[in-house]
Amino acid sequence: MAYETILCEVDDVGVATITLNRPEQRNAINFTMDGELSDAFAKLDADEAVRAIVVTGAGKAFCAGFDLSGGGDAFGRETHEAHDQELGVDSDQIAEKWALWNLSTPVIGAINGAAVGVGMTMSLLFDVCYAAEDAKLSFVFTRRGIIPEANSTWILPRLVGVTRALELMLGARTISGYEAADIGLVARSLPREDVLRAAQEFAREIAVHTAPGATALVKRLVYDNLTQTDRLAAMQRETKITWWVGEQPDAVEGVMSYLEKRDPKWQGSKHVDLPEALRDPLSSGG
Repeated sequence: MAYETILCEVDDVGVATITLNRPEQRNAINFTMDGELSDAFAKLDADEAVRAIVVTGAGKAFCAGFDLSGGGDAFGRETHEAHDQELGVDSDQIAEKWALWNLSTPVIGAINGAAVGVGMTMSLLFDVCYAAEDAKLSFVFTRRGIIPEANSTWILPRLVGVTRALELMLGARTISGYEAADIGLVARSLPREDVLRAAQEFAREIAVHTAPGATALVKRLVYDNLTQTDRLAAMQRETKITWWVGEQPDAVEGVMSYLEKRDPKWQGSKHVDLPEALRDPLSSGG
């Protein structure tokens, strides 16, 4: 895939790596990058050969936030209208395009350097994130007179707890990748030079050793159950899906490949078509 502001490559086992590629601007997001990222995620998710997506940044930064080169009106109505017009969408459609939890493909962030503003909130849309120990991370929004976006006020309290989420968002203080891992904001912190390698290794574990349908269903169940208040109903639905999955060819292959001490040869799709009785409320999933 050829793009202007991002790089996109897929390796021989189905791991895609998206690189934010505006290093001179510390990978700040502009309208073009926004549209290209949405396009890349959609195309990679539609491709059955792509089993995991890694996102990182070129140069020393992951993403310095939204491109503020336009000056004080960077977040004004005219800017938003121009953004929507350029991408041919409205605000509701933009939200749908960035609902990465609906993708059937796991998305792994490799935060190799500074992640500020939308660089942070975008990373919360990924399924798993690794960060450089010395990376500077900040929800800087209130210091720019605006509020955090990209669903961050919904997911951040669920990741780190309400008090820590409010501390990070109200004060907009900067934390390190090491502290982010300590509070559960990211899964792991590593030396900067190891972050991308570790993220890609995890992605390859998914691509080679996990069944596409099972992986997609785990992701969908986790995100769906974040919105459920009836724990027993959630368990009952999970149990029904568990038994259905156990009857699929990849469940047999998973057992036999283990017993025969060989790599599995998966046959199923990551775009799982559940029986009608099991779809609700998963029908909105990827």
